[in-house]
Amino acid sequence: MLISLCGKSCAGKTTIAHELINIYGGDGIQIDIDRIGHKVLTIKEVKEQLVNAFGNITTNGEIDRKKLGPIVFSSPKQMEKLTAITWKYMEQEIDKTIEENRDKIIVLDWALLPKTKYFRESEFRVLLDVDYETRKKRALMRDHISEEQFELREQASMQYDKTDFNFVLNETNYKDLKEMRKKL
Repeated sequence: MLISLCGKSCAGKTTIAHELINIYGGDGIQIDIDRIGHKVLTIKEVKEQLVNAFGNITTNGEIDRKKLGPIVFSSPKQMEKLTAITWKYMEQEIDKTIEENRDKIIVLDWALLPKTKYFRESEFRVLLDVDYETRKKRALMRDHISEEQFELREQASMQYDKTDFNFVLNETNYKDLKEMRKKL
């Protein structure tokens, strides 16, 4: 089974991904697409294209995400440029991982899944609809960023249509996964 798990930054996707896998006795994997995105930044061809597109965004020869982040989070056009460069590499890695794990529960974890083929191919779609203040507090602690940096992230995040999802978890039902277990 392929499950799409979406939500804005610091909504708790990783935590819920583990819960979903545990529903099936732990026989599954989580594909954290953000991590795949970070991994492709190490590919020589990708680094070259990113430097050509965004300028001096390296530190010690590697893409510095702290330099790249403010650029792409401040403009949808810049984010589209980043995606145009990195997505084909990310997609190859995702496809490979899915193919290698077809016999397991696969939870795809990414804020932008609704923009991909994987969202349409998923048998089950979950949205984490967690309030702004909770997510901000988590981001400031986890990512050691400023409120201004979080706000840039928030402005760049997509808006979800809740009707596209089989289940929406929010503050009132976030801890109670019984209904989701029944649906699965």
